Amino acid sequence: MRVGILGGTFDPIHLGHLAMAEQCREQVPLDQVWFMVSAAPPHKRDREISSFDKRVDMVQLAVAGNPAFQVNEMEKDRPGPSYTADTLRELHRQFPETEFCWIVGSDCLPDLPHWHEPLTVISLAKLVVVARAGWPVWTTEQMRTELRLTPSVPLDMQVVSAPMVDLASRDLRRRVAEGRSIRYLVPPAVLAYIQDKKLYR
Repeated sequence: MRVGILGGTFDPIHLGHLAMAEQCREQVPLDQVWFMVSAAPPHKRDREISSFDKRVDMVQLAVAGNPAFQVNEMEKDRPGPSYTADTLRELHRQFPETEFCWIVGSDCLPDLPHWHEPLTVISLAKLVVVARAGWPVWTTEQMRTELRLTPSVPLDMQVVSAPMVDLASRDLRRRVAEGRSIRYLVPPAVLAYIQDKKLYR
């Protein structure tokens, strides 16, 4: 089985995440996409985020009805920052027969060489890159150069063409805080949940 992993804080999940996941499922192709909810994102230690359980609830509401989409809560009980390399190691331990692809937006590529153990990431998963508005998509050779890979080190990377839905969770949180609408930017069930729980007020 080939599984795509879409990791994120999902605070909140929005239609851009879902569109990205579906285009990757179709084009790679993938048997399933697992939404990996980050418990302690290392790049967001300086701000308060919604509880893990609430973010999981929102993702579950968003993916309901799509049998190819699943929510993975593996990072909930892992101590320390939620590093991609550690997540992939654990996935391979639990599912040794599964081929994993790591879905990433082109906006994240410049940071990837500075991630925790980036060479472990590319050794354990195929990189599936989705273009984001305003961010160029690196070629495989550019990625190899930035990672300083020797010719003997393999890099499996595929670019997926998807509609550029220019949404960011931080903008949605700000809209809610300002009393503005996020209707049609998140799934209806997620909007109802945000309103019911009074999130981001």
